[in-house]
Amino acid sequence: METMSKEIQQLEGEDKELLSADNDIVQEKTEDSLQQNELEESHGKREKCHISRRRKQNRKYEEHESSHREKDKVQASSREHAVGNISSRQDDTEPSNTIWDGCRRARFLHGPCPAMHFGPKACILPNTSSVMHIQDPFSQKLTWNNPPLNVLVIKKIRDESLLGPFKQLCTFLIEEQKLSVYVEKKVVEDRALAKDEDFNEIRNQLCTFREGYDDISDCIDLIICLGGDGTLLYASSLFQHSVPPVMAFHLGSFGFLTPFKFETYKTDVNKVIEGSAAIILRSRLKVKVVKKLANIQETESRYKVDENGLVPQSSIDTDSGKIILQVQVLNEVVVDRGPSSYLSNLDLYLDGRLITSVQGDGVIVSTPTGSTAYAAAAGASMIHPNVPAIMITPICPHSLSFRPIVVPAGVELMITLDPSARNTAWISFDGRKRQEIRHGDSIQITTSCYPLPSICCHDLVYDWFEGLAECLHWNVRKKQTKFTEMTDSSDTDI
Repeated sequence: METMSKEIQQLEGEDKELLSADNDIVQEKTEDSLQQNELEESHGKREKCHISRRRKQNRKYEEHESSHREKDKVQASSREHAVGNISSRQDDTEPSNTIWDGCRRARFLHGPCPAMHFGPKACILPNTSSVMHIQDPFSQKLTWNNPPLNVLVIKKIRDESLLGPFKQLCTFLIEEQKLSVYVEKKVVEDRALAKDEDFNEIRNQLCTFREGYDDISDCIDLIICLGGDGTLLYASSLFQHSVPPVMAFHLGSFGFLTPFKFETYKTDVNKVIEGSAAIILRSRLKVKVVKKLANIQETESRYKVDENGLVPQSSIDTDSGKIILQVQVLNEVVVDRGPSSYLSNLDLYLDGRLITSVQGDGVIVSTPTGSTAYAAAAGASMIHPNVPAIMITPICPHSLSFRPIVVPAGVELMITLDPSARNTAWISFDGRKRQEIRHGDSIQITTSCYPLPSICCHDLVYDWFEGLAECLHWNVRKKQTKFTEMTDSSDTDI
């Protein structure tokens, strides 16, 4: 009996323990469900918060876009007022504003503003600090805040055939336009010009300067070039910051960058002085060469320095023992192997990252203006000057797959000698001022904020294609003749 009662008590105790365990499990489940509900509520609140934040961002973005659309409308109306009737330039078969895929397109050189929304939900996060308005090239017209007073006339030296046009232009500017004319000192000292007694009165009124000694960058209002493309490159080298408008007359051998004919110089100059001329902004390269002082001294001792030799010293850092040279380049920067018979071995960096090594005769870094110069001879494409880009063209690379490339204008390139390079390299700026590049030196290249404003003869599109056709004979081919009669019976008999 006692044994029976003990067993009953033991079973009752086990039942109590099981009941207690069941209660604990139920309580845990209840707590879990409560926690799950709390998590779901928090997730729901967080999702609602994200949704409201996205809606706010979208509203801000739409307000941002609408404000810029209003600004674009104002700018478009001002452009139409400045340019005139744009539709008169267009073909009769195409209206001035055409609806393509729901977008209104006008005749602008810059592409349409891209849509910032992608699909129903995706968009680009608006950043007001990065918004930039670019004036369309077709509306770029020359204007003067004050009438021009000082004109720089650049004449091709050692060319007696240009003495007549030079004297006519200077006489016209001084006597009729009442302007001050600046010329290079060695031009005035030309013996053939000094022998002309009839020109002495005008000659005595000319203001002279010497390259590398006299700074005329702050007093010149207009530049007029008489000669070939070299005169335009020389004008660019004289102004290492802001450049005055350049008017170039074709009196040289090539003349791709000189659109004006001298026969109508009075009419053209009057038009420019009145401020009713189209201009094209030719981008330039800002080149910074960092050299060791020891390398500079060794180069000077080994090589003779002439008028096209070493670049004047810009700044010297005595603590680091380096010299920094800065040059503005219109056409191209060329880094080659110089007099050495070995391949050049150059490391090319883009925004701090090594992208490739150049093994060959060298590399050309050019602007769109320079794409029709040395780069074109090395196999690169020709790019319109209004395209914002930098071209990288290898010179005779020892690789069949190394093709010329085009990179955005805003990147920063750096060129150094590869540590395993067997020889030094040489750099030139628009074909002048050659420098030796040794181990430890570096070349930094990016697009300059000081373009060269070149005055157009007609407009910036027609002038460029006219130069391609007349100077480079682009796509010149004998025309294919049409069929006069069908002679092949297989084409006529069925």
